[in-house]
Amino acid sequence: MGVRPQAITIEERRRDNEPQREMLMANTPSSGSAGGEMPPQTRYAKSGDVSIAYQVTGNGAFDLVFVPGFVSNLDAQLEHPGWSHFFSRLSSFSRLIRFDKRGTGLSDRVAGIANLEDRMDDVRAVMDAVGSDRAALFGVSEGGPMSLLFAATYPERVRALVLYASFAIHPTLTDKNFLRQQIDSIDRLWGSGEFLKRNFIPNNVAVDLAVLARLERQSASPSAVAAILRMNSEIDARHILPMIHAPTLVLHRSGDIRVPIDAGRYIAHHVRGAKMVTLPGQSHLFIYEPEIADRVAGEVEEFITGSRHDIEVDRVLSTVMFTDIVESTKRAAELGDRQWRTLVDDHDRMVREQIARFRGREIKTLGDGFLATFDGPARAVRCASCIIESLYPLGIDVRIGLHTGEVELKNDDIGGIAVNIAARIADIAAPGSTLVSSTVRDLVAGSGLRFEDRGRHPLKGLPEELHLYAALNRV
Repeated sequence: MGVRPQAITIEERRRDNEPQREMLMANTPSSGSAGGEMPPQTRYAKSGDVSIAYQVTGNGAFDLVFVPGFVSNLDAQLEHPGWSHFFSRLSSFSRLIRFDKRGTGLSDRVAGIANLEDRMDDVRAVMDAVGSDRAALFGVSEGGPMSLLFAATYPERVRALVLYASFAIHPTLTDKNFLRQQIDSIDRLWGSGEFLKRNFIPNNVAVDLAVLARLERQSASPSAVAAILRMNSEIDARHILPMIHAPTLVLHRSGDIRVPIDAGRYIAHHVRGAKMVTLPGQSHLFIYEPEIADRVAGEVEEFITGSRHDIEVDRVLSTVMFTDIVESTKRAAELGDRQWRTLVDDHDRMVREQIARFRGREIKTLGDGFLATFDGPARAVRCASCIIESLYPLGIDVRIGLHTGEVELKNDDIGGIAVNIAARIADIAAPGSTLVSSTVRDLVAGSGLRFEDRGRHPLKGLPEELHLYAALNRV
């Protein structure tokens, strides 16, 4: 596969696309759809006869093209809190350009197998459409070979190259028996979420199969996925590596279950001057682990800009818990002040023990209950169950509400819509029960926790009803 000559000059491209770039910059939100901002507009670039869907967010000083892995869907990703937060991080220091590869997501479905050169040309078409003369490329998994080919073919258009969990030649799909097994499993599993879960995410990472199932269906059809795997099995970009002259960062997880780390090491060893950063963990899809996702975004920012801004400490993703003693006023009147105070002291001690046990953070007491946060929703649900069970011998019923979302840190307090939602959920929880939002339920899938559907409920201050679930686990 040779390096193709350019058809037009950079200056001609810049002049032709400057009006389009100005229009996009004027209509581009500063980040993704997280935080209640308007979602980006989906536009289409022509790559030959194929329409490639793309979105632009952020207005940083340079362009960053995110070249997706296996399958994607622009809209579905922004509806996922993990992806939305990650893209918001990237667009905080760049003009982030995202697209769906041909045959996937919102882009045209195509017959047959798209070769690497055609897919690489889709990157050029999108950059031309947004008026981007020069950009950093961020290739994930199979997006890596596309990015490598683009950097070798159009070196003047690539200011830097970042590869995550990528490869020059796929370490497992080149095995014809393994490839056949993968394609057979697509026929059985695609659309259920099981294919992505079994092949990309280890068992110790909690995901919601229903969410994965929707992503599978929205990203590609089974036949398209099979075609993608066949193409990946034929990729061999090893001869391109010595031709890469852009500054290159290789990110790879030490125990990646889909693309072993040796594939990343090979790239780093054969691209002159490449820097490699090894990240802990096994999941190929880092987005389900917020700490790793933030680490990836930070590494990209530091490599491309020369500095890394700390994550805004005034806004963090947390699971918020509200607890409330049921009929506390009535119980206090029955017991009298002294006995009630002793009972409340026992209650407070036992609740604090459970919050500490499950690595929660007590924010404050609320007279008859607690406000606390957790960095993991599964721990919050288990903590809630243990609180209810531990208080039962005291004759105290509590209701608990949980919601996961972005909270604002205010010295020793917290605020924001996520806090309000958790409080509203606690208000309508039944005595002795834990009620959670669908966000919590979705994020703890695979953890063994069980829930019962409680339907959709209007919550004061929210424009739409919220789907709620009752936690069924007992300790």
